[in-house]
Amino acid sequence: MAERILVVDDEESMRDVLSRMLSAEGYAVGRAKNGREALRLLERERFDFILCDIRMPELGGLEFLREFTGRKIPGTVIMMSAFGSVETAVEAMRLGAYDFVSKPFLSDEILLTLRNAREREHLRKENEALRRKVEKAFRPEEFLQASGSMQEVVRLVEKVRDYDTTVLVTGESGTGKELVARMLHYTGRRKGKSFVAVNCGAIPETLLESELFGHRRGAFTEAKSDRAGLIEEADGGTLLLDEIGELPIALQTKLLRFLQEGELRRLGDTETRRVNVRVVAATARDLEEDIREGRFREDLYYRLNVIRIHLPPLRERREEIPVLAVHFLERACERLGKKGVRFSPEALETLCAHDWRGNVREIENLAARCVLLGEEEEISREHLFSIWKAGGGGEGEGAPRFLLQVQVPLEKPDLKTAVKELERQLIRLALERCGGSRPRAAELLGISHPALLYKAREYGIN
Repeated sequence: MAERILVVDDEESMRDVLSRMLSAEGYAVGRAKNGREALRLLERERFDFILCDIRMPELGGLEFLREFTGRKIPGTVIMMSAFGSVETAVEAMRLGAYDFVSKPFLSDEILLTLRNAREREHLRKENEALRRKVEKAFRPEEFLQASGSMQEVVRLVEKVRDYDTTVLVTGESGTGKELVARMLHYTGRRKGKSFVAVNCGAIPETLLESELFGHRRGAFTEAKSDRAGLIEEADGGTLLLDEIGELPIALQTKLLRFLQEGELRRLGDTETRRVNVRVVAATARDLEEDIREGRFREDLYYRLNVIRIHLPPLRERREEIPVLAVHFLERACERLGKKGVRFSPEALETLCAHDWRGNVREIENLAARCVLLGEEEEISREHLFSIWKAGGGGEGEGAPRFLLQVQVPLEKPDLKTAVKELERQLIRLALERCGGSRPRAAELLGISHPALLYKAREYGIN
């Protein structure tokens, strides 16, 4: 559809000239002879752009602009005037106009201004769509919370998200600590400001102070100009200090002072700057053990640990594994342009038995490999093993490790029955791992081929 422009001018000749020029460029043009008429028209119709004169009877351009902005009418306003001054232009921009054009003007000047306004509006819509997408991604209802422990995490996030208290998020690698930090930010009152994440273990110690606190020109050899640190970049928003346990002792002291005073001093500077930022710290380490070993300041620990959110490892919330596996598989299909890929029930059983040392990150990576390497729509257990093997090493990845579970009645724990059940499970897994090859399965289990055949018949395994 053609973009729509409303021309607001009390001179009929100007309305005619602009209408012909803009229509020739493909715009759909509406007309109004003063601000009052323009507002009545905007109540019924929507225009992408409004070209509005300053001096008009009944309701002038600046008065129209105040009404337009106050009513939150959509559209981009460009003001025009033959009697413009710097003060008038500044006032128009202050009231919400995109630009100010002085009469008389060339047609190219108007068209260039409209082209720039269109590009700005396009970027604004893209940013707004991205912002909505990001906020949706970190809403509590979008956070997978199949287990009771994760539901408790979400409830705690909802309680503290609007406060400025520091939060310490703990849990093994891959459990989703940064996801919790982002949810605290994007669902809280600071969501319109910056979210800055810093991995304290990924930046060399010699650069970390400058990265966090900034520096003045000449503070060290490579400091060619003044630079704000990441803490200042997060002003008004949220700062995530990931792997806080890796922070050197000297910087722990400086961070503690900042948390206490809300002020910082750039490296090599004498000026103190106030910064309003909410700090979320995350770690996979046992900070209390680090305190006992002298690697972490006890006073900093208590300053950070006002609210603690602990994420249990995936092996302690196995009911989530099928939910996560299906979710990440569907998301990988959407991202990679494949449709219909799914896990077989047997494959899901296998996933539930894995110990997932890499936690949620590991299962997400496996789902992506299944979509990339999967040859059939349904990922069978046998195919899952081959994909797992193709993954190589990594954080808990490569050859799968399974937790074999045997239910034993407490009243009469029968050792022989439990051992037989474990044998049955191991034989099934070995045969599936070897694609049904009995000699290879026997070799994998460390028993003879005849022994495997005997045990398979005993346990009813085909």
